[in-house]
Amino acid sequence: MQAFHADAFVLPLPAGHRFPMVKYSLLREAVTATLPAVRVAEAPPASDGELALAHDPAWISAVVEGTTSTAQQREIGFPWSAQMVDRARRSVGATIAAARCALFAGEGVAANLAGGTHHAQAHQGSGYCVFNDVAVAARLMQAEWHRHAQGSARALLRVIVIDLDVHQGNGTAAIFRDDPTVFTLSLHGARNYPFRKAVSDLDVELPDGCADDAYLAALDSALAQAWARHTDGPPGLAFYLAGADAHEGDRLGRLKLSDAGMVERDRRVFAALAARRIPVAVAMAGGYGHDIATTVGVHRRTLAEAVGAWQAWARAAASRR
Repeated sequence: MQAFHADAFVLPLPAGHRFPMVKYSLLREAVTATLPAVRVAEAPPASDGELALAHDPAWISAVVEGTTSTAQQREIGFPWSAQMVDRARRSVGATIAAARCALFAGEGVAANLAGGTHHAQAHQGSGYCVFNDVAVAARLMQAEWHRHAQGSARALLRVIVIDLDVHQGNGTAAIFRDDPTVFTLSLHGARNYPFRKAVSDLDVELPDGCADDAYLAALDSALAQAWARHTDGPPGLAFYLAGADAHEGDRLGRLKLSDAGMVERDRRVFAALAARRIPVAVAMAGGYGHDIATTVGVHRRTLAEAVGAWQAWARAAASRR
């Protein structure tokens, strides 16, 4: 399975900053050491033209040229730096690359070892998100699909975003608000950030302290509703934001999923996509454990489940030859 990283591009954050920048290099090291089926490559940067598929040119220019205001930087949560720009580009580039592998290279499943920057809107960044990697990648895959497909397959590629980060994917919901070709599903904490939610195609709000059984029941119901909304056929591509912050050890999540509950969450998502033969690009999204090793462990187990889904995809493809 192909995975992309950008952990060499580290932001110069002030001492005591709560964003867990180190988790990305730790995750890559854990994947390399324990998941030999994963092929890890450095992510390419997204171009201005690619970013403009989901973002206002004025916002792209402000970020790239370093003219973001103090208020805008505060909203993102990062001070401006050249490293921030490069990392933000590559976070998007990693999801683009993963989506291409899953959709066009026949891999079925591929991953970004970071990404899931779902709070970024068309005109601004927010909540540690500068650009919205999934929104850009979804629009680019639609354009590339339309260009490469033949005959009746030239119909626009439909996409589903399954966002299981504990924080609502408000930026993604806002970008695709009036776009019927992209279905946004967000399962998130009702009382968690962002406190002013956007409207996804399907929002499921969970109470503080929600544990395994209730969470998995809500997930099953949400997926059933999503498929019911696609009675004319399943989407052609999925993006799965597998946030680690629903875990009971997360300091920002406020939910109580166990290790086993998180694994079962991932397993059910991959199984539902495999049953409908929907390729998927996976992003790690949030994770802010009291112990960074706990967060890295959750992400690594997600990738282990992704490897299993990738292997099953390959077996199914071989059986049809």
